[in-house]
Amino acid sequence: MTFLRSVVGKLWLTILLLVSFVLFILTIMLLEFFQNYNTLEMKKDLTNTAEKIAYVIEEHSNGEFSLGVEISWEIIDKVYNVVIIKNENEIYYSPNTEKTKRLSLADIKNDPSLSKVFNKDVNVEKISNLAFNDDKGTQYTIIGVPLHIPGEEHSAVFIYQSLEVMQETTHETTKFILLVAGVAIILTTIFAFFLSTRITAPLRKMKEAAFEVARGKFDTKVPILTHDEIGELATAFNQMGRQLKFNMSALSQEKEQLSSILSSMADGVITFNRDGTILITNPPADRFLQYWYYEMEGYSPDSEAIPPEVMDLFQQAVDTEAEQVGEISFQGRHWVMLVSPLYSNQFIRGAVAVLRDMTEERQLEKMRKDFIANVSHELRTPISMLQGYSEAIVDDIAESQEEKKEMAKVIYDESLRMGRLVNELLDLARMEAGHIQLTMEEMDITAFINRIIHKFQGLAKDNEIQLYADIANGISSISFDPDRIEQVLTNLIDNAIRHTPKGGSVNLSVTSEDKGIMIRVKDSGSGIPEEDLPFVFERFYKADKARTRGRAGTGLGLAIAKNIIDAHRGHISVQSKLGQGTTFSFLIPRK
Repeated sequence: MTFLRSVVGKLWLTILLLVSFVLFILTIMLLEFFQNYNTLEMKKDLTNTAEKIAYVIEEHSNGEFSLGVEISWEIIDKVYNVVIIKNENEIYYSPNTEKTKRLSLADIKNDPSLSKVFNKDVNVEKISNLAFNDDKGTQYTIIGVPLHIPGEEHSAVFIYQSLEVMQETTHETTKFILLVAGVAIILTTIFAFFLSTRITAPLRKMKEAAFEVARGKFDTKVPILTHDEIGELATAFNQMGRQLKFNMSALSQEKEQLSSILSSMADGVITFNRDGTILITNPPADRFLQYWYYEMEGYSPDSEAIPPEVMDLFQQAVDTEAEQVGEISFQGRHWVMLVSPLYSNQFIRGAVAVLRDMTEERQLEKMRKDFIANVSHELRTPISMLQGYSEAIVDDIAESQEEKKEMAKVIYDESLRMGRLVNELLDLARMEAGHIQLTMEEMDITAFINRIIHKFQGLAKDNEIQLYADIANGISSISFDPDRIEQVLTNLIDNAIRHTPKGGSVNLSVTSEDKGIMIRVKDSGSGIPEEDLPFVFERFYKADKARTRGRAGTGLGLAIAKNIIDAHRGHISVQSKLGQGTTFSFLIPRK
């Protein structure tokens, strides 16, 4: 009696009675549930199978009906009996259906429920004793699904199964549930003594808190209800949550800091896995890869290909476990690469490549060397001619008045040439000093482009070059300085015509982008050598190394064009391959 009066005894007796009562009720409910569940599942399986067969037959109704029937036999279970009725003359039974247990068309039409498949074109189900049953106590579940076959009116699929299979399953389930209930009662009587609220309640709370932490809620705390081992476990759990929150915050901050550093770096950074797969890139590295994709025909920015020079340095860094330095040049740009191995637990897990764009430094070095030579070359020829023809006039070498006029005209032309050079230098200096004045107007881009194309049609026809414009539909008007943009287009189109052989073409295309209007001038001419591409917008630069006079110009046109586009807050670029033509592109941004 003392034991039963104790808390442990009361708890043990309460749990035992409660579990016994619950198991008794649960056993009754489970038996009823499984009885209904098995019936519903069988009907559902039969219906799904019948609908699948109907779908297959309907999909193969056009000349492939036999194939649909063969496929249907493959998808049915061995315990199912299937009847496929195409019409009154064509009825198919599943191979596993015994002749004595076949559901005839007469049985179906004579049954008011089953005949609804034909009369009302609906699914039907019925549990019935069939006429062919040897044992009248055996029942079958019958499912009928209509078939929609072109040209056939009474078509259907019937599937039926004996309830004996379900009854056997139900008996086995009943035995199993009763066995489990008996075992559960026995185990309850053994272990109920050791259960208590002091143990289960804190554990439940810790379980709930663990799920909250797993969802990312690191502020979740477990209440400390006791000071025993469970209380110490709750304390350790709370400390673990705080530490996890701290570590996750530190990792997040470090990740954001690394991302910010990589994004703000002027140098390109590419991180490789050990197998050479690119893991991380920053914007300068993306631009480097885009240049390389353009250089290698057949590749696109979605490609995972890596320049072979970078891969060679990567492989050397992995093999030698030492830093590797190299250079790579294409599209007129130059990069210096430093590839260093990455370690994880003293094992190399990949490498990181740092790419520095040295193009500007190379350009400055080249400009320093070429500037004096360029200016001297541009001035030397007109000065020499001025001096020579002036001396000829002073020394009376010209005998006739016509010869003197001819010499004077040469002197006049060369003076105009020097004047244009000086004026363009002054214009360029003012632009670079930020003193350029823009007269912004809202312009119809289509009319503007057509007017410029019309102006150059005569020159293009004289050079036997096809000049045309492609203007995308739906481009609205945009604000810019028409005189300055016309100056840019005049320079680009004139250069394109001058460097395109007879029979070639020059295409001026206009497209709308999110940031503004993109204008491209593309020719099929000789192209620009790769080593010259970085310098085409520099002063006095000419791809024609001979520096021929006449229509060769002063070499300042593209430099002026770049400053005009910069003043519009746009950007201009060039892409070219020797012998394949050149494309100049510039963007006029919206306000």
